[in-house]
Amino acid sequence: IEVERALRVLDGAVLVLCGVSGVQSQSVTVDRQMKRYNVPRIAFINKLDRMGANPWKVIGDLRDVLKLNAAPMQVPIGLEGDHKGIVDLVTKQTITFEGDFGDELVVKDSVPEDLEDLVEEKHMEMIECLADVDDEVAELFLEGEDIPVDTLKGAVRRATIARDFVPVFMGSAFKNKGVHTLLDGVSEYLPNPLEVPNSGVRITKDGEEVFDVACDDKAPLLMLAFKLEEGRYGQLTYMRIYQGTLKRGDSITNVKTGKKLKVPRLVRMHSDEMEEIQVASAGDVVAMFGVDCASMDSFTDGTHQSAMTSMFVPEPVMSLAVKPKESTMFDNFTKAISKFTKEDPTLRATADAKTGETLLSGMGELHLEIYIERMEREYNVKLDVGNPKVQYREAIQGRCEFNHLHKKQTGGSGQFARVIGFVENVSDEEMEKMKRGASEDDETLGFEFVNEMIGTNIPPEYVPSCANGAKDAVLQGPLIRAPVQGVRVVLQDGQSHPVDSSDNAFRTCMTTAARESMAKAGACVLEPIMDVEVTVPTEFQGNVITGINRRMGMLNGSEPSADGSSYTIRADVPLSQMFGYSTDLRSSTQGMGEFSMEYKTHAPVPRDTQAELIKQFEEERKAGEED
Repeated sequence: IEVERALRVLDGAVLVLCGVSGVQSQSVTVDRQMKRYNVPRIAFINKLDRMGANPWKVIGDLRDVLKLNAAPMQVPIGLEGDHKGIVDLVTKQTITFEGDFGDELVVKDSVPEDLEDLVEEKHMEMIECLADVDDEVAELFLEGEDIPVDTLKGAVRRATIARDFVPVFMGSAFKNKGVHTLLDGVSEYLPNPLEVPNSGVRITKDGEEVFDVACDDKAPLLMLAFKLEEGRYGQLTYMRIYQGTLKRGDSITNVKTGKKLKVPRLVRMHSDEMEEIQVASAGDVVAMFGVDCASMDSFTDGTHQSAMTSMFVPEPVMSLAVKPKESTMFDNFTKAISKFTKEDPTLRATADAKTGETLLSGMGELHLEIYIERMEREYNVKLDVGNPKVQYREAIQGRCEFNHLHKKQTGGSGQFARVIGFVENVSDEEMEKMKRGASEDDETLGFEFVNEMIGTNIPPEYVPSCANGAKDAVLQGPLIRAPVQGVRVVLQDGQSHPVDSSDNAFRTCMTTAARESMAKAGACVLEPIMDVEVTVPTEFQGNVITGINRRMGMLNGSEPSADGSSYTIRADVPLSQMFGYSTDLRSSTQGMGEFSMEYKTHAPVPRDTQAELIKQFEEERKAGEED
């Protein structure tokens, strides 16, 4: 989530890659996040001083795996222990990094003789990649003319900002080699705030409308709180100012809550150091103390009702039931939950009134374990932790019509409602559009209610109740009452009674109709699938693959390290099968294996697993009714 929130507010980014391992599963994830927010990027191939470093293989990975139009901006002078510097392919200058800390740059206007052929080859490779996306370079290239340095730099900048080209820099951050030239690349090729389009949402009496946010100091203030952190003087809130000017002592308004507050302190962050400032303007990233808000809250100067769009927040995939060991810890427990859920939108907490437990939901076992450990360390709260629970979903696989009558007429005020229509599944693309178009407090996972009624067989005032009833049905599906994803409910006709019809009658009628229809439309249970990457010494490769197969995983491939000493294995594994995997991996690799995993998608569970889940749900429901 840290990468997600950073990319939401950045104008440009550096994609860092290992010179030995190249594009890894985490690289694919970060690339997907960059594309989600249309962030221009340059790439930096790090660790060229390590044994097995191969920058040309990494550039090949960028092209083949990430499908990027990537080209080298430099050629390294030596690799592994012989890495001394780089040759700049734009200026044809040789740059070496001298001194104990690599901070003494020696620049020569010549290329080492043993690298002349390689430099010329990679220089032409860079120009060819640019010619594919830049007309000016293409014209000069086809005419066989030399391309001036300024023309090349201008083309690289244009293509990078347009996200048509990825310039690749190289070095070793640990030895401070190539970092200076990388920062020069950030300055020369990535955009400034005026060159990046941003959009916000304006709240009007007719609803919401999207508008272009101008990076203008004189425009009304609009900024986004993207990160919360516990600082030395209380909560530190990081803000990106999109338009307007902010001064210390100004009054600002939280668009979500309507609360007004004054800016007591304004600081600019330099790593962990703070610089007190009096004023900040459009394009700046600043931090403030004493601001009570949640991550992704928008702030204005109070003169307009506008907000920035939020970041993508994935749904939780697992839960733990937690409860303070002692009643005296409950107040601190409540404070901790409030703070953690504000700073991390992927962490959710819901209370169970029957058991007195709190259901803590997040992105995986490690994610929740970190917050449980933080509660004990920061708030002195020890917890009783229940067994992990996977966040299942449901889906339907077709279309089913409904014609349902809800009727309770036994004298006096009764209930009467009839709804006619159908439910159907939607494509993944449609489902993602539904999610993006939903409001922040919408708990559905891709749901649309469509009113196709002609006439007033159902009076217009009851149609919103039908929509709410359909929403109730998709929030608690027909099989195990898990949320249903990717559903469209269409209302075509119905019937009402002049006395016995009511909002409640139509809501109940639609809930039952939609739920029964979804059950007939091929309802199935979905489970979270994790993208798992395991790195182990070569001699343990067989043990790990056997363990993944035993956990119902599907192998996506494996590849050896450059020196052949280790293997990286990638697989899709159900989250329900990953509990306790870290312990198993340690024992099967003598403590030398390591793994990472992240949520990939939800997929149907096997039939026998679905039957077992339905049986378990029915037993729990009966036990609840008896209580």
